[in-house]
Amino acid sequence: MALKVTGQGAAVHESVFRWPVFEGTRQDLSTFAEGVRELCDGLTNDIEAVGVAVPATVDRSGTVVTWPGRPGWAGFDLAGSLGGLFPGIPVRYADDGDLAALAEAHEAGVRDLVHLGVGTGIGGGIVLDGRLCPGSGRGSCEAGHMIVDRAGPECDCGRHGCLQAVASGPATLRRAAALCGRDVSFTELRAALVHGRPWAADALEESCAALAAAAVSLAELVHPDRITIGGGFAAGLPDFVERVRRHAQRLVRPGGAPVVLADAALGGLSSLQGAVLLAREPV
Repeated sequence: MALKVTGQGAAVHESVFRWPVFEGTRQDLSTFAEGVRELCDGLTNDIEAVGVAVPATVDRSGTVVTWPGRPGWAGFDLAGSLGGLFPGIPVRYADDGDLAALAEAHEAGVRDLVHLGVGTGIGGGIVLDGRLCPGSGRGSCEAGHMIVDRAGPECDCGRHGCLQAVASGPATLRRAAALCGRDVSFTELRAALVHGRPWAADALEESCAALAAAAVSLAELVHPDRITIGGGFAAGLPDFVERVRRHAQRLVRPGGAPVVLADAALGGLSSLQGAVLLAREPV
């Protein structure tokens, strides 16, 4: 969990802590509240607004639908609990992939952007006219669950052929293992790509082709100024975005929406930066 406090001046206060072993939402909230208290202790200015990046699916009522990393949160009233932690303070929250997109758009200086984050899953977000799409309280942009192959592998959501099931880090490593006949680690995959091993390139090309299909499809719908690709898995492999770009160039139809692909400019805490931007938006 990462926390950040910014003000009108140059001062920035940051803190990072790990969630404890899950024993209940009450303990998690207590840990979160303690982290907030320690970060804000001694600050002379009152907190004006709070933005929260949520690594979970939250419905319109503010209830957690699913959180793969902490399944015990399902059914929890997140909105009400955050309001209790920050009484009298406007609290806004959004999916961490959405907020990464907001931060990337701000960093790039564009009003319309699509972001795809490739890691243990695939997150993403859409920013239109400088605002998150869908808007606050209307769910998140579940780019990882776009269906790119109806006959594809089963996703952890239960469907087949989701982008996440084809192009996430674990999906790529499973494909590499099938080609090699043994387990393949991320470090081994990266080294094999650097040395031009055909099996490594083949394993990654399918992922990049699926991401290109998703990017081109999203471009047809929302016509973004650019599409950024980030996430720890993508950032750690050589020429990842260039591989996606080559596939995208073959998929763009004559007269269709241009697809401008770029590496994400921000690192792993982009969603935290997006949360700060969200907090500063007028309600």
